[in-house]
Amino acid sequence: MPDKEARKRRTGIVMSTAMDKSVTVQVERTVMDQRFKKYIRRRKKFMAHDEGNECHEGDVVVIRECRPLSKHKCWRITDILKKASQID
Repeated sequence: MPDKEARKRRTGIVMSTAMDKSVTVQVERTVMDQRFKKYIRRRKKFMAHDEGNECHEGDVVVIRECRPLSKHKCWRITDILKKASQID
């Protein structure tokens, strides 16, 4: 695993908090279509570790890569940029 500064970081929206100490984060990015030369949105969901169950659905968070914590979890929540109540 690379040193802590070289680990990947992503910004996304919390989609689900149904699990204990885990959240599902949807990350959206734009890529250019090679054929039509227009930008399209790509979305991917990541399972992330939330130690204190601080996140709620709709929060904008920063996740970073870490060692595998379970079968599907290898990301951790580092910052909560916006709470869901502040977005409205």
